[in-house]
Amino acid sequence: MPIKNTHITPAAKHNYKSISYETLLASWLLQDGWEVFMPMIDHGMKTDVLISDGNQFYRIQVKSLECSDERTLVQEQWGNAKIDFVVYFSRFGNWGYIAPPFKGKRCVAHQEHVRFHQHPENFRKAFLKA
Repeated sequence: MPIKNTHITPAAKHNYKSISYETLLASWLLQDGWEVFMPMIDHGMKTDVLISDGNQFYRIQVKSLECSDERTLVQEQWGNAKIDFVVYFSRFGNWGYIAPPFKGKRCVAHQEHVRFHQHPENFRKAFLKA
């Protein structure tokens, strides 16, 4: 059995965890038949995952939340970047939300956000509603 002998810093571990949610989302979208692209750097355009149905492209920002409370406030972090969706994953709960881009702060369970259980089929159904 392989043994991991390297030790990573807490900051690196946090970054790895964030990327794991981007990869998870990409795999769910691939399973649903979307073309999925992952930019090498997303600092300027704030696009973690880019998807296409063959005709149109959609930019997605992925955020993971260190909470289990769905009343947690989330804040816009994409500035003037033209994104289409923000997907929030709870790191401690088994839920997430799909949101349109917004300004300022709002509750992650806002009425405009679509909740999903962290499972590919449940996410697919929620994404159709978003």
